[in-house]
Amino acid sequence: MSVSMLAWGAVPADAQFGMLGDLAKRAGVSMPSLRKAPITTSLADAAWGDPSQDGFVPPLPKRNLAELQRTPNGGFVLQPGYYSFHDQSYCLHAGTHGPGNGDGYLYAPPLGAAKDAVIAIVRNSVQHPEIEQHTIQTLLWAILSRAKLEDLSDENRVAAAKLLSARQLAGLNRSVVDMLSAGPIANNLPAEVRAALRAEADLRQMLVTPGTSYGELERVAVLAGMAPVGAGSEAVPTGRWSEHPDGYWVRYLPGSYTNTVVEIWVPDDAPGIGAEFDPATHIAVPGNTARQRLIQSGRAYRQS
Repeated sequence: MSVSMLAWGAVPADAQFGMLGDLAKRAGVSMPSLRKAPITTSLADAAWGDPSQDGFVPPLPKRNLAELQRTPNGGFVLQPGYYSFHDQSYCLHAGTHGPGNGDGYLYAPPLGAAKDAVIAIVRNSVQHPEIEQHTIQTLLWAILSRAKLEDLSDENRVAAAKLLSARQLAGLNRSVVDMLSAGPIANNLPAEVRAALRAEADLRQMLVTPGTSYGELERVAVLAGMAPVGAGSEAVPTGRWSEHPDGYWVRYLPGSYTNTVVEIWVPDDAPGIGAEFDPATHIAVPGNTARQRLIQSGRAYRQS
């Protein structure tokens, strides 16, 4: 094993993705900058977690967040109190493990080239309850895997047209070559990075293959079995609060990648009183980088 490979293995996963451009250049491959990756939000962007609040429970009766005034975005106008909302959440990191084993989650905003489209799909889904959660997740996986929406099934294209603007639809085209997941570049990547790229490539193919079921997509995007501890992970206990920059506290308690209990605490003197809690701008980022990032929504989860 070369010295460069040893050095690569010692670098956190987020930094490893940043090195792909150098690998591509050495291999003589033209590759878009990974700054243009659809969603780049990572643990490094989750800067609002507060360990000093671990174990804290607001000394107030817990209320249903849905009692608050809703906004046109499908959000909630915050008032003083302690609130809970069981929402539909969505996987934003294909090829990784779902929630589990006591790993905690922190707040971070959506970042990346496709953040506006991702936010729009999740936000606008509140006004379209007729669109199934599975369809929304399929559209998000299509964006993450850089599949062309025009190549998807009729059902998915109709849903995309309801949730996205014409400009957003036109801009969502595949922009990464398949050789990132196989060949000389992939052969020089750590196993966990290679697995994520392979999952994206598999999803691209499956999404445009007639007859592919949601269950088949899910098996590729959501890994089964015990999650390892990913590179660059941090010890984040279940239920850690994040102090949102708008002046309130939030924490995420996922049941699976499909649903999360979000708790909000707004003290009586908090700057966040009157602020909008827009779930579509919240990504729950796991302390274990081998697990999935979960974007939240303003749609209540109803177990089928």
